[in-house]
Amino acid sequence: MAQTVDYYKVLGVPRNASAEEIRKAYRKLARQYHPDARPNDKEAEERFKQIQEAYAVLGDPEKREMYDRYGAAFESGGPRSRTWTWSSGPEGRGGAVDLNDLFDELDLGDLFGGFGFGRSGRRTGTAWTGRRAAPTKGQDVRMEIQVPFHVAAEGGTHDLVIRRNGRQERLSVKIPAGIADGGVIRLAGQGEPGVAGGPPGDLLVTVRVAPHPFFRREGNDLLVEVPVTVTEAALGAKVEVPTLSEGTVVVTVPPGTSSGTRLRLRGKGVRDPKTGVRGDQYVIVKIVVPKDLSERAKSLLKELAEAAPMNPRKGLW
Repeated sequence: MAQTVDYYKVLGVPRNASAEEIRKAYRKLARQYHPDARPNDKEAEERFKQIQEAYAVLGDPEKREMYDRYGAAFESGGPRSRTWTWSSGPEGRGGAVDLNDLFDELDLGDLFGGFGFGRSGRRTGTAWTGRRAAPTKGQDVRMEIQVPFHVAAEGGTHDLVIRRNGRQERLSVKIPAGIADGGVIRLAGQGEPGVAGGPPGDLLVTVRVAPHPFFRREGNDLLVEVPVTVTEAALGAKVEVPTLSEGTVVVTVPPGTSSGTRLRLRGKGVRDPKTGVRGDQYVIVKIVVPKDLSERAKSLLKELAEAAPMNPRKGLW
């Protein structure tokens, strides 16, 4: 996302919005523009990425404070950062870096002293062999990107824009299915240039996974809360449940199911990045009680209490 995009406007909240208001706005927009809700809609997919990125900053108190103070530039690493500024997404983030800043602390006399300008090589942080510098691999560069929850779980690609040598370069990073938050992807040869003909370093990309509107992940298992009524829980019912990879499926809620019960859906979790085997999905039953009851409803519930008396707390303490 470019610096000119206002994260608050992306989520449609004022700058003084509370954390709860930001969370509610995010959940609403994420559901509206989620790729599952709008398949093959590129505009909605891009909007979804912006929403995820905005919430990743505004939903984190420390990042939000830095964003309010410095704007989106706070993530660029500072004006004298010794790594490239970078961006995720098609537009990029951060300004161009003058590579002269990367070398302004080197003594150029020392740098060229090993190429015939002195009687012996000098050690200035670079390996020397006699009068010539030995080929040395360039330094690795580290950066972070954020990807949508479903991309991390199912795999996909993520566009990356870096700036070096005064030019923008676009890279497409392959996201392996099942990568966890904090996982690192190595892009060989995309780091800093080598010294004296040595190979370039690598680009190490740390993946941060954006939260999902309703799925949670535990290892390779997925968790989703599904609200049911009192009668559905007591008498049993068939309810529709979302899955991450197979759309909506019908799940049977057994009679007498209590709130918090987990119903297992085998093989509908996240694919293990090493074995390729999927975990399971657990449907967590959440009984929802109506707030406003008619006199008739109250009477029926009293009859139920008398007909099926029970004390769920008996012996618990």
